Amino acid sequence: MPRHVAIILDGNGRWAKSKGMPRNYGHVQGAKTVEVICEEAYRMGIQYLTVYAFSTENWNRPKDEVDALMKLLRNYMKTCLTTARKNRMCVRVIGDKTGLDMDIQKRIAELEESTKDNDGLHFQIALNYGGRDEIVRAVKKIGSRIAEGEITAEEVTEEYLSGMLDTHGLPEPDLLIRTCNEQRISNFLLWQLAYTEFYFTPVAWPDFSKEELIKAVEAYNHRDRRYGLIKEE
Repeated sequence: MPRHVAIILDGNGRWAKSKGMPRNYGHVQGAKTVEVICEEAYRMGIQYLTVYAFSTENWNRPKDEVDALMKLLRNYMKTCLTTARKNRMCVRVIGDKTGLDMDIQKRIAELEESTKDNDGLHFQIALNYGGRDEIVRAVKKIGSRIAEGEITAEEVTEEYLSGMLDTHGLPEPDLLIRTCNEQRISNFLLWQLAYTEFYFTPVAWPDFSKEELIKAVEAYNHRDRRYGLIKEE
């Protein structure tokens, strides 16, 4: 069983359009799928689940869609808190949270604080997240520490840089799943996916189910996992 699974939630809008519904309907159904997959992933033995919910590029979508997504996010924060308490889920938001409205930042802080000691699924939500932006922010932190004399340039290693990323303290993903048949990573976890197995499925995110998750894990288990040409035992 992969320890850490990352998912790019794609196809909400296309799924809704295929049913003659507005795109926002697809996002609402997609949020419900997130709840289902969180529960199923933990039951299967997956310890960490990271989902790409809203990217830095998503601000370029039509204003009414962005506004609807932010409204959905506010509601989801409440639902997620209830779910986390029920299932002892530890929730963490990655991305540039300063780019979100203050009330959303407050809800995120409350959610993270109230779930930080939970010992169930470790659930990461990428909001206002971009892999390049994450690396740039990390490099700026390092540059500031060097300028202030806290560290020297020679002390900056891969491990040190990893510790400056939003995902510090988390294991790197073993498996990345992308739905709706798109085969690119779209600026998601660029540093962390260096040795990750990719799985692409034509199923749109609102239709992604326990059975689809099992298919992805089965495909992962048929891969010959190697790190530096050494097969993983």
